[in-house]
Amino acid sequence: MATYSLANERLRVLEEIEKEIGAIMLNAGNVILELSKEKPNERLVDRQAAQFLASMQKVESELSGQIRYLTQVATGQPHEGSSYSARKDGTMAFNRIDYAQTKLAELCRTCEQMLEQP
Repeated sequence: MATYSLANERLRVLEEIEKEIGAIMLNAGNVILELSKEKPNERLVDRQAAQFLASMQKVESELSGQIRYLTQVATGQPHEGSSYSARKDGTMAFNRIDYAQTKLAELCRTCEQMLEQP
């Protein structure tokens, strides 16, 4: 259950980033619109530009965090909410058991053949 809530949290953060990118576009558009006027309101341009920069920094920070998380997942480093390492270890254990069973069956056949010989 915790894995799903962690995944939902990651998706929620990505949705917030998407909304923040929309705000960035809106602020950039407002600055351009204001600058295209014959007499732009400098205070409005400064305020919109400051909001633009703040939003850009927030998006950059959040995306960097998402990229760090994805890097951990992709490289198999331990991280919260992932069962990849445990599943991989389990699969490898099953493969070793299968191999051991095959070798034991071969040994058993060899022993039976040796006992059948006069």
